[in-house]
Amino acid sequence: MTQFTSDRLLLFGATGDLSRRMLLPSLCALDAEGLLDPRIQIIGTARSDMDDQGFRNFAREALEQFLPAQRRGGMAQFLNRLSYQPLDANDIDHFQALAEKVGTPAEGLSIFLSTAPSLFEATIHGLEKSGLAGPKVRIGLEKPLGIDLASSKVINDAVAHAFPEDRIYRIDHYLGKETVQNLLALRFANLMFEPLWNAAHIDHVQITVAETVGLESRVAYYDDSGALRDMVQNHMLQLLALLAMEPPVSYDATNVRDEKVKVLRSLRKVSAGQTVTGQYRAGAIGGKAVPGYDDELGKDSDTETFVAIKAHIDNWRWQGVPFYLRTGKRLPKRTTEIVVQFRDVPHSIFHGRGAKTVPNRLVIGIQPEENITLSLMAKVPGLDRNGYGLRSVPLAITTPDAFAGPQRRIAYERLLLDLIEGDQTLFVRRDEVEAQWDWIDAIRAGWEEQQQTPKTYTSGSWGPSAAIALAERDGVTWHE
Repeated sequence: MTQFTSDRLLLFGATGDLSRRMLLPSLCALDAEGLLDPRIQIIGTARSDMDDQGFRNFAREALEQFLPAQRRGGMAQFLNRLSYQPLDANDIDHFQALAEKVGTPAEGLSIFLSTAPSLFEATIHGLEKSGLAGPKVRIGLEKPLGIDLASSKVINDAVAHAFPEDRIYRIDHYLGKETVQNLLALRFANLMFEPLWNAAHIDHVQITVAETVGLESRVAYYDDSGALRDMVQNHMLQLLALLAMEPPVSYDATNVRDEKVKVLRSLRKVSAGQTVTGQYRAGAIGGKAVPGYDDELGKDSDTETFVAIKAHIDNWRWQGVPFYLRTGKRLPKRTTEIVVQFRDVPHSIFHGRGAKTVPNRLVIGIQPEENITLSLMAKVPGLDRNGYGLRSVPLAITTPDAFAGPQRRIAYERLLLDLIEGDQTLFVRRDEVEAQWDWIDAIRAGWEEQQQTPKTYTSGSWGPSAAIALAERDGVTWHE
């Protein structure tokens, strides 16, 4: 880990949607809580032609729209930190002007790079030639980092030409979510779970990332990507790795990421028969009619908007435990959750009393609610001549109730602060990315070999019926 705190932050794509909705609100919220270094200056750059004041006006409008009023304390102070320099990434002279705008940072420079993959090489080259890739410069890379293993290697090679691995911060914004980070606390700060966290006691695991939206403003990107590349390759595999990893020696970037990559390399190659793909057609979400994917796109397409996968991790801890992954657009509700289904007790002493036990289940809600619920068997209060009443009851931790403090944070707050301060723990290392792509590419190759095309499903449903069958063949029901 590079030991310096940056006094300059350079935002590429500063006038884009990600900056407007996430980055600028996150930085303003950090500033309001006194978490930004008082010296830090924030320089925005993009193709848009505007000056410093124009960028401040743009930022003010974004903050008023996307940041709650109670988190905007000291907004004037934050806006005064902002400046702007227009940039055409294909014009090397523009990078020299950008370098003059940034100046020579006394303590260090952090760069947040959110740009089209086609501009990565030109941007890195421009940073290097203009002196903006020196020993006190870190770079954060927003996805997409390629569309497969080969293209990912091209991008990573280009970045590695100017920046060593310990100054590269590959961003997966799910890792900035409080409940995702809480996975590590749940597993490794509580003695009760670790002895049970294995194939002897866990029957299966489900990971669901469901969206109600369709294409929105991501038409070109999504049709080239699909659900497998957009969600499974990064967010869902990172959740799986955190859930399944061995205990690291300590909570630091090297040890945590070493354990994650072991899980990713242990993933068994998936046959086409262990996957289901789908594409939404017209239906209704929240009582409102919505069009089908091809209607939104304006042409016929075989891009999958839903995928379900039965995965296995071939190591001692998880041998024989299926991991069911599913994600899709135009599903009934927006939710991201992990379900850990424990096995039933080996022998119930209550059967003679007419009581039935239900296996314990741990449900970790990541969004929109942040909560952890553990279902336990308990006796139903009261007297019963016919037997001994048992019922599964929840033991729940709801973040807003359990912890008094600020409103729910934007995931990028944690990641931007760590980028500025130089902590790589919640960022993805190159070998992780390549292990993820290797597994994903094998799935896509299987689809092409079997000529597998998406099955249609009605918007507002939980995907194709074949996805239900994928789990029910094993006696498993998706948690909804």
